[in-house]
Amino acid sequence: MTKKLSLAAITLLLALCGLSQAQTLTTLTHQPPDGAGIDFLLTDGTILAQGNQGQDWWKLTPDINGSYVNGTWSQVASLASNYDPYAFASATLADGRVLIEGGEYNFGAFTLTNLGAIYDPALNTWTPLNPPLGWDYIGDSPSTVLPTGHFLIGRKLDMQMAELDPATLEWTAMGSSGKSDFNAEEGWTLMPDGSVLTVDVLDNPNAERYVPAVQHWTSLGSTVANLQGPPSEGCIPYGGGQYCPPGEIGPAILRPDGSVFATGAHHLGASTGHTAIYSPGIASAVPAGAGFHGVWLAGPDFPNGDDAGDNFAVLLTSGNVLVEGNSSRFYEFNGTTFTPTLFSNGGSLLVLPTGQILVGGSEVYNSTGTYIPAWQPVITSVPSSVIRGQSYLISGTLFNGLSQANAFGDELETATNYPLVRITNIATGHIFYAKTHDHSSMAVASRAPVSTHFDVPVGMETGASTLEVVANGIPSIAANITVN
Repeated sequence: MTKKLSLAAITLLLALCGLSQAQTLTTLTHQPPDGAGIDFLLTDGTILAQGNQGQDWWKLTPDINGSYVNGTWSQVASLASNYDPYAFASATLADGRVLIEGGEYNFGAFTLTNLGAIYDPALNTWTPLNPPLGWDYIGDSPSTVLPTGHFLIGRKLDMQMAELDPATLEWTAMGSSGKSDFNAEEGWTLMPDGSVLTVDVLDNPNAERYVPAVQHWTSLGSTVANLQGPPSEGCIPYGGGQYCPPGEIGPAILRPDGSVFATGAHHLGASTGHTAIYSPGIASAVPAGAGFHGVWLAGPDFPNGDDAGDNFAVLLTSGNVLVEGNSSRFYEFNGTTFTPTLFSNGGSLLVLPTGQILVGGSEVYNSTGTYIPAWQPVITSVPSSVIRGQSYLISGTLFNGLSQANAFGDELETATNYPLVRITNIATGHIFYAKTHDHSSMAVASRAPVSTHFDVPVGMETGASTLEVVANGIPSIAANITVN
């Protein structure tokens, strides 16, 4: 017997059909030779990917038309013989290098290793990085690059924090007074005022804010919806003792309106994963060290009994948040509704300069919708003529975008809040990325003037061209230049 559908059910089905037709997944023509466990966007427009073997790394280069789908893979330098990490803290630095620190596993063994390394694309080398003084174990830790360009990391096993100066590779111990629980399994979201937001896992459903200038944590109140999932196993022995996991959580993404969309795992006894929305209000006007400010509201639950514990999310150029559920289904949050779209092969998510999303190094997610002009980087100063092989300064605003745009539940940070320079030859339409480096700021959603250096590729085509600055997949209005 045929049952009649309710009006609400019909509306939902129509919405799902529209989304499934609008969003598409495209398989890369050339698949990563050893898979791609985690991907980083380098400042020359290429993608650095860790192979499934762990120590081997690969680079995806877009084709001459700027297509990543038709791009090619090449192998780059491997890590040192003693370092084969999984689940580490990481970042693309303002000077263009990539940093990885620690790892929950090393060569497949649970070790909470304190090893680390920095990749230099110019030299194609990995250089070992010493840990902060006294940090015998690091593991999978929360981390972020601060507006100053310094790398901030939290030690997994306690409340300790340290800051790395990339120029000197010297660590400085940072205060962490006010922290309500240890750093394990928590993720950090950089806010427009330079503070760091986290949603607690052990002390759930509490949220906190860290102000680096005063080295102090303050409470942001309850997330209302509990985002913490229970531990998947009991205490685990390692060289320094036993680690007792507090559970898992999903990624949290800063949106263009200043809110944060935070996702969760299955809380104990819950039938599905929850989400929460933080609206900071006048957070930047609140004195450092002040109490709770802003408002948390419970967000929409995951459909289909899904969740995003220990999974990825990215900010689309439309301002929607794309979340990867643990079912390998995608969901888009537009500020109000949380709608399922497509199933994928799963894997890490990365915002590409094209505005597409690289999925697991093997597919590209194509979304609908686009940015508004107010979100675009603005070029205020650029040379009208450049010479191949030379370096130049470019200035403007919103070069770092409105968000870090990429997040995981805790470790595996792959933020893309830095400027890329894309040059298109007018006669051929061919696209070249000029490596950027030494950005003056890594702040998000800042309207303050910023600058970066860009190196004109030696092998690019000469003649009349256009130049764009791209941040988180959103391009500036093009400037006309001549390449000599």
